[in-house]
Amino acid sequence: MRLFCAVLICSLPTLAAEPFTGTWKEDITAEKYSGKPTRVELMNGTYKCLSCNPPMTIKADGADQPWQLEDEPGIDKRSMRIVDDHSIETAFKMAEKVLTKRVDTVSPDGMTKTSEYITYRGASDKPVISTSTMKRVGKPIAGAHLISGSWVPDKTLKESENGLLVTYEQTADGLKMTAPTGQHYDAKFDGKEYPVLGSAVSFQVVLLRVNSRVIEETDKNGTKVAATTRMTVSPDGRTITAEYHDTIGVFTSVFRKQ
Repeated sequence: MRLFCAVLICSLPTLAAEPFTGTWKEDITAEKYSGKPTRVELMNGTYKCLSCNPPMTIKADGADQPWQLEDEPGIDKRSMRIVDDHSIETAFKMAEKVLTKRVDTVSPDGMTKTSEYITYRGASDKPVISTSTMKRVGKPIAGAHLISGSWVPDKTLKESENGLLVTYEQTADGLKMTAPTGQHYDAKFDGKEYPVLGSAVSFQVVLLRVNSRVIEETDKNGTKVAATTRMTVSPDGRTITAEYHDTIGVFTSVFRKQ
C-alpha cells in the first residue's frame, strides 16, 4: 500500500508565493492510520487474502502466480514461501520485474508482525529499504500459520533516506515533483492527467489547487483512481501534512522542510 504514498508526495516571503517549493523529509514518527484491518489466512500451504478486492488465493510454494487487485494496481504476479512457523517471504512483480521483496515475521506472542521491505519505486537502481510493524486484531487462528488473522498498521521503525525525501517546485499554475528514487512529474493545476515519469509502475496525476496552502492530488493507474492525497502546508511553512486515501484506509504523513 505504501508502494503508492511515495509516488505522491525558506522564508515567510517565499511561503506566500510558493509554499510547496523546497525539499521535504517525511517524519515517520508522525504517521497515523485509520481504516479496516487486513485479513489473511495461511493454512495447508495455501494463502488467502480475505480483505483484498477481490479476495485472492495463492499457493505458498515460492512460484510466481497471477495477482491483480483493485487494492494493488501495478502488480501482476506474486510469489510466497513459508520460511518457518513465524515467517513468510513474499515477492511482488510487474512484467517480470521484482518491485518489492518482503519478509513478515510474527512475534513469539503472536500479536505483532514485523515486515522488512526492499522496494524498487522508480528508475533508480537503489531500492528503498524499510521496516514496519502491524498489530493483531483479535486472537491467532487455531491450526493456521501465525501470519493468519486480522492486522492493522502500527508504525514504521525505519526507512532509507531515498524513501523519505521529496522535492517540489511550485509555480502559479503548477507543481513539479522529483524523488531520489527517480520518479518525477511536471503537472498543471488544470484537472488534466500528467504522467509520473521514472516510476516502476505506470501512473498519472491530476492536481487541484484548493487554496494557497492546499493541493489535492489524484493518482490514476490507467482509468482507475489508485489514491487521492490532500497536502497542506502549515502556516509557518515548515511542514506538509499529507492525507493519503486509498481503498484500504487513510494514511496521514508529516513532511518537514529541509
